[in-house]
Amino acid sequence: QVQLQESGPGLVKPSQTLSLTCTVSGGSITTNYYYWSWIRQPPGKGLEWMGAIAYSGSTYYSPSLKSRTSISRDTSKNQFTLQLSGVTPEDTAVYYCARGELDYRDYRILGQGTQVTVSS
Repeated sequence: QVQLQESGPGLVKPSQTLSLTCTVSGGSITTNYYYWSWIRQPPGKGLEWMGAIAYSGSTYYSPSLKSRTSISRDTSKNQFTLQLSGVTPEDTAVYYCARGELDYRDYRILGQGTQVTVSS
């Protein structure tokens, strides 16, 4: 049974870069044909897909966030990371990492989520 766990700071100052790590257990992030995503949910809003990294290492980003987002991975640690630059209070949300299958926008198994607040 695959499990995902997000980690990172809960408070980030405006204009800084938000960095989160997802540690995966129970399965390899290089296994065909899984996609590993970052998703967020701002207060009172729905889930927003941010981007993904494929089993192959290819990356995909939401057009609305592409200029500020970078997703990378460390296969030796079975982890993938999110970096979101130039954050504003509008980036305050619960951030989830997730696993999907066959399509880069698919996500079926989510971590428990981590609250990130952008505030000075």
